[in-house]
Amino acid sequence: MIKRLASALALGLAAVAATGIAHAQTYPDKSIRLVVAFPPGGATDVLARVLAQGMTEDLGQTVVVDNKGGASGIIGTEAVAKAQPDGYTLLFAPSSHATLKELYPNLTFDPLKDFTPIAAMARTAYIYVVHPGVGAKTFKELLDIARAKPGTIAYASTGMGTAQHLAGEALRRAGKVDILHVPYKGSGAVRGDLLAGRVQTMFDNVAVMLPYVQRKELLALAVTSAKRNPLLPDVPTMRELGLPDVEIEGWFVVLGPAGVPDAVVKRLNASVNKVLASKATAAKLAELGAEPLPGPPEQVAKIVGDDRDRWGKVIREANIKPE
Repeated sequence: MIKRLASALALGLAAVAATGIAHAQTYPDKSIRLVVAFPPGGATDVLARVLAQGMTEDLGQTVVVDNKGGASGIIGTEAVAKAQPDGYTLLFAPSSHATLKELYPNLTFDPLKDFTPIAAMARTAYIYVVHPGVGAKTFKELLDIARAKPGTIAYASTGMGTAQHLAGEALRRAGKVDILHVPYKGSGAVRGDLLAGRVQTMFDNVAVMLPYVQRKELLALAVTSAKRNPLLPDVPTMRELGLPDVEIEGWFVVLGPAGVPDAVVKRLNASVNKVLASKATAAKLAELGAEPLPGPPEQVAKIVGDDRDRWGKVIREANIKPE
């Protein structure tokens, strides 16, 4: 009896393994859903569509961007966490993914443990802008004003715990300056108030703020990347300004539900890296103020884990809570 049970178990495991191998060999044989957990039009959505187009051409199957917004990205992210780990439902996640658990401790999923790292796509710098009405033409001048009149300079964000908020918190701490955080719900309202001068400063994606800087509706004071941005060669980095702790870069990665077969992960990773190696993709990313971030799946786990540790500490110490 024991021998028969052992034999049956071995046959069952062999069948499962054979099914996995067969799936990997035929993958993909239908369209792939790339979930963006935010509404259309933002940086995450735009970059996801760049990647989806390239992967469609490489894989021979349509990669469809599915915007599933709501609850600060939780709804779409949770949907992917609970999907079948067959490689046909993926998540295109921005850097805010790393801090979800710190901000929302009652999540039904873990942003690291419940996802399979697949590939990194791009990284982006943030730019710190100020309304011309403040009277500061340089970063030093802004700090001088803020220090002379504590609490009078405010920075906007699109919500508590967002990259814009954390960048401002990093500046407040590293620069030892009393600046106020003004969270908004969505990008439309914050842009209007920033351009009207009702809120004076903001950190945001270079590509988002570049048109306003070019029209001189806003002034660029600094970028948060490790080196100067080619789109803004005259704007210094935070490190150059003596604030290396405000060196911040956003990132975008592809994740699957936990348990995606290794062979499928390798196929998807190779596809993303192939897309990133193309001149057309590099040119498009440059237009958006982003840089390709090719590499193995292990790189994704490190990127997400490092930001979880770094910003999780800031969130806890500053007692940052979502609205």
